[in-house]
Amino acid sequence: MADARTSSSMSPADLAALANAVEALEKTSFAARATALLGRQIELAGKLVPAKISTAVSKAAASALKAAMHVALSSLKNRPQKDSRAFHRTLAAASGAAGGAFGLASLPVELPVSTTVMLRSIADIARAEGEDLTNPEAALACLQVFALGGQSAGADLMDGGYFAMRGLLAKSVSEAAAYVAQKGVVDEAAPVLVRLLGQIAGRFGVVVSQKLVAQAVPLIGAVGGAAVNVAFTDHFQSLAKGHFTVRRLERLYSPDIVRAEYERIAIASGLTPKRQNKTADASANV
Repeated sequence: MADARTSSSMSPADLAALANAVEALEKTSFAARATALLGRQIELAGKLVPAKISTAVSKAAASALKAAMHVALSSLKNRPQKDSRAFHRTLAAASGAAGGAFGLASLPVELPVSTTVMLRSIADIARAEGEDLTNPEAALACLQVFALGGQSAGADLMDGGYFAMRGLLAKSVSEAAAYVAQKGVVDEAAPVLVRLLGQIAGRFGVVVSQKLVAQAVPLIGAVGGAAVNVAFTDHFQSLAKGHFTVRRLERLYSPDIVRAEYERIAIASGLTPKRQNKTADASANV
């Protein structure tokens, strides 16, 4: 990058911001949040969701991401920077109350609402970290956040962590951004966008299944459903803050410098280092 710093010395403030990003992106899972909230194991239960329900969740996740991409990103263009996370948590709680009260039957209606709310919040966080959402690549980076939340708690840094997922999505994001830039519109039926949304939906669906299990806990009801949805929204807001902090620092320094510091911090925090595969190594500028 032409304006990136050449020195590998990051400021104390930037190192602290990066450490917070590592914490959010590598150590926090929605399953852990839900387990703390409900006092029971959610991650394992999410893996035992019947195939029929998993199929319904996958379809709902894909539809929700498609709707959110069109509605939320388009409506955020040229709005002033602001931190509206509290407002979006309130909207998420309202939609979660419906999910808690009506369960799986409400998913096709509730999930697009809560996903659109979250994506608007993610886009606000992106703007606050200096992203230009009129740039297709930056706009699609908002959608990437939904793929970052599907790893298990304690997933290996180099095998299933943040940079690995960016690497897996790199080609699809690049092709989708080029398509949107060329066409000037978002056509959800375009093959490049369908492929990207499919990749993201597969990971997003993991967390949606965990959310569904949490909301299905006996007696949780509407009030508990709202609390689960707030945790759901907080989870993706935290991932967004980490993701766009890393991207901001990559613009300020360089992708190589930031990644080296990221891995150093992660290892110091007790994560086991392993070399990523070549696909993941392609993630530096995505």
